[in-house]
Amino acid sequence: MSDLYDTDVVTWSEHQAALLRRRAAGELVNDAEIDWSNVAEEIEDVGKSEVRSVRSHIKQALLHDLKAEAWPRSRDVPHWRAEARSHRDEAREDYTASMVDKIDLAKIYRQALRAMPDVEDEVPPLPVPTVCPVTLAELLAPEPDDDGAATP
Repeated sequence: MSDLYDTDVVTWSEHQAALLRRRAAGELVNDAEIDWSNVAEEIEDVGKSEVRSVRSHIKQALLHDLKAEAWPRSRDVPHWRAEARSHRDEAREDYTASMVDKIDLAKIYRQALRAMPDVEDEVPPLPVPTVCPVTLAELLAPEPDDDGAATP
């Protein structure tokens, strides 16, 4: 079964899912057909993927906020602010409390700083903070709607 995992992960995953569903329903299946080590690895990878996604959204939110701060007169500021809000919303939606120790905000902020362009429309950036000015909780806090109510 491990050979199929290496050559056709789609067929492997469908077969493994069917075996696990049958076993969960109480049906006897040949345990030798269940590729336990790769099933366990894939389950673990699901969690890692979720954390990577939240980190990516946080980095993009920070990058867009940094660009808006570095070039406040740019015609793109409204777009950058909207992108930052959208990425914060996505991060907030996927974030779970168990991720807190897996998200190094200072590191993500440094990555966002490195991703900043050197110039925008031939204008160099204004100085931006070299250390992240917000906490993870502040970054992921619900934002107020137009009427002042917090959006979940």
